[in-house]
Amino acid sequence: MEGAMPEDIKYYVVKQKALPEVLLKVAKVNRLLENKKISIAEATEQVGISRSSYYKYKEDIFPFRDNVRGRTITFVLSMDDTPGLLSQVLGKVAEYKANILTIHQTIPINGVASLTLSVDILPITGDSSKMIEDIEQMEGVRYLKILSRE
Repeated sequence: MEGAMPEDIKYYVVKQKALPEVLLKVAKVNRLLENKKISIAEATEQVGISRSSYYKYKEDIFPFRDNVRGRTITFVLSMDDTPGLLSQVLGKVAEYKANILTIHQTIPINGVASLTLSVDILPITGDSSKMIEDIEQMEGVRYLKILSRE
């Protein structure tokens, strides 16, 4: 069936603003449990969700930056064909001390090129989610989509 979602996709990267409030609250409970000596009952009450909601979703949500070091992030950008923009994007990756594994840029069509980057997140790499956010906000970057995190 055309337009159907592939059944084999198990993980998605979703921006915080698109998440239902219950998932954000589950993530908050997880943070409370990690950082404080607090019971699940106390944490769920403090955040304002039921324990059953917490148990239903507790393994399904985690912040993107958690445990990402030593992993590869692959993302695609659509960007203007502007001299120096590719260099600026690569410079931002270098600024965060990540290692570029692969890079592929298409030939620009109608002034827009597609760039696919695979980046190795090292122990010395800064906040990878901030790096991606900084790249996404660069002038000339039309959109950025994370393809995978391995």
